Amino acid sequence: MKVILLNGSPHEEGCTYTALCEVARTLKENSVETEIVQLGKGPIRGCTACMACRKTGRCIFEDGINGLGEKVLQADGLVIGSPVYYGGIAGGLKAALDRLFYPKHGNFAGKVGAAVVCARRGGNVTAFDDINRFFSISSMPIVTSQYWNQVHGSTPEEVRQDLEGMQTMRTLGLNMAWLLRCIKLGAENGIALPQYEEWARTNFIR
Repeated sequence: MKVILLNGSPHEEGCTYTALCEVARTLKENSVETEIVQLGKGPIRGCTACMACRKTGRCIFEDGINGLGEKVLQADGLVIGSPVYYGGIAGGLKAALDRLFYPKHGNFAGKVGAAVVCARRGGNVTAFDDINRFFSISSMPIVTSQYWNQVHGSTPEEVRQDLEGMQTMRTLGLNMAWLLRCIKLGAENGIALPQYEEWARTNFIR
């Protein structure tokens, strides 16, 4: 079992990374392989709605998002972490997720997902919702914790002082490891993923 943890912050070892590391450590302690992927500091193209990915399954822009998609396809779970910018997720991460999820629509079904957000003070809940919407439109079971998956702090040191936040990260790791084991055990005993109907795309205006 493997989980990809995506650090959507431009700071490679900042507050968001600190929270993700706590989740990763708990997953490892429960026999789940992890890989933290840094989104990067460079510019990320937003989706241009060219629809080429509907034919190829890949985005036309080659800036690492296609490679990330392949990593997620090979993994059993995905944790997406983001700092809070103006009450929402980081702009680069939003652009990346639009392009990560759209070409793979349906291909992430059954993989478990979890959001992790970090703020100095406020805006965590709306950023948390931003990420969870990607999971909920992709038939991905969403992993929860003892509280919303958030930490507070302006520096990694301050995040580590958020005792409840760090405990929430550990509980998230425990819950994700448990759910992954349940899914694996089910598959080994003949309980496969649901067989979905063909998507009935309905436009409101014809």
